[in-house]
Amino acid sequence: MTRKIFYVALGALLLALCRPAEAQQPTKIPRIGILESAGVPSGSARTTQAFRKGLHDLGYIEGKNILIEYRYGEGKLDRIPGLVAELVQVKIDVLVVSSFVGIRAAKQATKTIPVVMVSGVDPVATGIVDSLARPGGNITGSRHLAGN
Repeated sequence: MTRKIFYVALGALLLALCRPAEAQQPTKIPRIGILESAGVPSGSARTTQAFRKGLHDLGYIEGKNILIEYRYGEGKLDRIPGLVAELVQVKIDVLVVSSFVGIRAAKQATKTIPVVMVSGVDPVATGIVDSLARPGGNITGSRHLAGN
């Protein structure tokens, strides 16, 4: 009798511990927006390859676990605000911008999407950020310093 009670209790315990299998929910693939103000698709192959290699080294493969939206201003600065708006509209997760015009347009277009600036302008002097120590807002990045 004791043995029967033990097996019933063990069976009840095992059933209690069982959970129905749940399918993994599809994860959202991160989307990076890249805006090159002066570039054209064929002219930026070297920087694009370097960027892709850097992502690959970190385990990100374009089209597999990360998506990249490219936009090129082709040197027409009046196109930049429209291209930034287009990238914001496709719901990118982060925006990489390399020109002052693009950074300014990104700052006006979104307050929530992180904007990574890679520029030679002084972000404090131009009013893009409040200070280097505490930039505030959604803009971050680096500044290229010209060597003497």
